[in-house]
Amino acid sequence: MTALGLALLVIGAALAVVEAHVASYGILGALAVVALAVGAGVLVDAAGGGIALGLAVGLAAGGVVAVYLAFVLGRMLAVRRTPVRGGRAGLVGHRGEVRVAPHPVGRVLVDGELWRARTWDGEQLRPGDPVVVEHVEGLTLTVRQAEEWELMP
Repeated sequence: MTALGLALLVIGAALAVVEAHVASYGILGALAVVALAVGAGVLVDAAGGGIALGLAVGLAAGGVVAVYLAFVLGRMLAVRRTPVRGGRAGLVGHRGEVRVAPHPVGRVLVDGELWRARTWDGEQLRPGDPVVVEHVEGLTLTVRQAEEWELMP
C-alpha cells in the first residue's frame, strides 16, 4: 500500500508540473488534485492511521490543492482577457516626441525608442512637438500632433 501511495503522490506532482506547461484548461490539474489526495490518504492509512484518518487527510490535502489550482486558473483566465500591451497594437495611442520633422518621413521617440514616422494628414511638425501614434505599418509609425487633453498625465 505504501508503494501505491507514493506512486500516486509522484503521479500527482508530475501532473501538476505538466499542467503548468501544457494548455489543458485545468483537466490535468484536477487529475493531479485527485492523485495527490488519494495518495496522501493511502499513505496515512498504510502508516496505521486508519481509514477515517486517511480519508480526512486526503480530503484536506485535496481541498488545499484544489483551492490553489482554482486560484492559478483564475489568474490565468484574467491574464487572457487583458488587452495587448506590446507589438503593433500596443503602440497605437502612445505619446511621443518628434526628433526629426517628417518630410515625408522623420523620426519620433516613443516609449524610449526611436521610430521612423510620417504624419497623419500631412501636418507640419517640428522637433520637440508632442505626437500620438495612430497607426503602425512595419517599422514606420503614422503620427498626429497630440491634443491638449492628451498631454495631461
